[in-house]
Amino acid sequence: MTACLPTGISDSSFIGNVLETLNIVGPTCNSVQKRTGVRVTARLRMKTFLSFKFWTLLVCCCWTTQAEIFTSISQMTDLIYTEKELVQSLREYIEAEETKLATVKSWASKLDALTRVSTSDPEGYLAHPVNAYKLMKRLNTEWSELETLVLQTPSDGFISNMSTHRQYFPDEEDETGAAKALMRLQDTYQLDSEAFSRGKLPGMHSNALLTVDDCFDMGKTAYNEADYYHAVLWLQQALKQLDTGEEAVVSKADILDYLSYSVYQMGDLPRAIELTRRLVAIDSSHQRAGGNLRYFERLLSKQLSEMNQEYQPASEEPIQLGTYSRPKDHLPEREAYEALCRGEGLQMNEARRSRLFCRYQDGYRNPHLLLKPMKEEDEWDSPHIVRYLDFLSHEEIEKIKALAKPRLARATVRDPKTGVLTTANYRVSKSAWLEAEDDPVIDRVNQRIQDLTGLTVDTAELLQVANYGVGGQYEPHYDFSRKDEPDAFKRLGTGNRVATFLNYMSDVEAGGATVFPDFGAAIRPRKGTAVFWYNLFKSGEGDYRTRHAACPVLVGSKWVSNKWIHERGQEFRRPCGLTEVD
Repeated sequence: MTACLPTGISDSSFIGNVLETLNIVGPTCNSVQKRTGVRVTARLRMKTFLSFKFWTLLVCCCWTTQAEIFTSISQMTDLIYTEKELVQSLREYIEAEETKLATVKSWASKLDALTRVSTSDPEGYLAHPVNAYKLMKRLNTEWSELETLVLQTPSDGFISNMSTHRQYFPDEEDETGAAKALMRLQDTYQLDSEAFSRGKLPGMHSNALLTVDDCFDMGKTAYNEADYYHAVLWLQQALKQLDTGEEAVVSKADILDYLSYSVYQMGDLPRAIELTRRLVAIDSSHQRAGGNLRYFERLLSKQLSEMNQEYQPASEEPIQLGTYSRPKDHLPEREAYEALCRGEGLQMNEARRSRLFCRYQDGYRNPHLLLKPMKEEDEWDSPHIVRYLDFLSHEEIEKIKALAKPRLARATVRDPKTGVLTTANYRVSKSAWLEAEDDPVIDRVNQRIQDLTGLTVDTAELLQVANYGVGGQYEPHYDFSRKDEPDAFKRLGTGNRVATFLNYMSDVEAGGATVFPDFGAAIRPRKGTAVFWYNLFKSGEGDYRTRHAACPVLVGSKWVSNKWIHERGQEFRRPCGLTEVD
């Protein structure tokens, strides 16, 4: 064999064939691609090709040598040029390796600075929802990209370390969940995408920024869930930042492709046409743009003809919060609930305020509280909701958190049909259950609840500790079981939940209020305080006014613990009233 390349194929053709073999192609619109801070550029991809070419040429030389090249000076002269090309390929390979190493060093330096900030105050850092989202995205996406990059050469130490820690990494579901949390915060607190992208949240400004690629990935997450409302908001933001000159891996054509179709799904044909025309102008050979454009134009023409209207060009105003109506969902009181979370629609007025008082509560002359009664404040008059000040000390809170942290698991709700605990999308937090035997502090807290309320906790559920992370919430719900779910607490054998005792174990910078949509109350978390209310009337009938919710945490880390007190054992502590609603 005297030739390395097939007859008639030039070196450039050979390179093209190798590139095809390696499947080095541009991003496609119907593939879910992850664009990250670890930029595997065309130059780095060339490393694989150069390595391939280097070894191909080396094998060619071996084959030529085996064919007795030395018998021909002419053929040996060819080897001189082959060797020169090998040296050049080797230098290019070394340069590519150095470029890769420089990329890894740059990534390490960035992460070194980032982790110094994050580890100095982990909860404070994660209190910002953008930081929490980017942590999920970084560990699920970007570290994997870095792993792929490093795997291109022997890196046993790094890979072993990655393998050891991978089991603790967030997965795709975590990244998606964090993205949805940002969208939930966006809806609840009426924040536009630019506010999040630039770190401008109520009461604070941060350098936790979202790049073009971050915004695009947010839009893709919504798009893949058929949530075109949020897809439009985030893809528009990605396009806006790209148009300002911000660097990105994602192309404008990709953004326009997703954005135009999402806008069409929102029913805005004129704008879908305008965006698709921009896409065609950028990429006239796009596989779908031309067909989509013709379809949109025919559809709009038909609609205008049926309504006997003239064509109106798309609005030149950029798409922003409020451009399109948010789709309705399963929650009937969504608007009232979210308004209360924002501090709007509160029904506290002067007449009601005049009926609220503060007092020292000794638990109806309970011996444990005679010398040091608890400070009690009325939060609402009817139904009566009270707040206890200084219920938990800082030391008690830290101990309870320390006990709970190793046991935290996705919070559950009790299935109304079966009574079995299960997870639900409307409750986003992690919780742990603590027994009195776990530590004296738990026994002490249980006793204090009993002393204050006059209700026995012997039949109460365990102390539940919950931590709400990024966008953590618990949508409007009842704590008690209704008549259509009689078996909800059958397994416990202690009757219905007569009362709720809720401890706030942290301050929350923004969001996280406990709201009651039925009567327009909002109770803000205050560390060390606790709130208490009855879920049932004295007759045992449910008080449907107590339907309540934990608003999404906008900024901060919300820790609470609660005790659900049940009916059994309260017969003489809270006797029945004379009417159904006493």
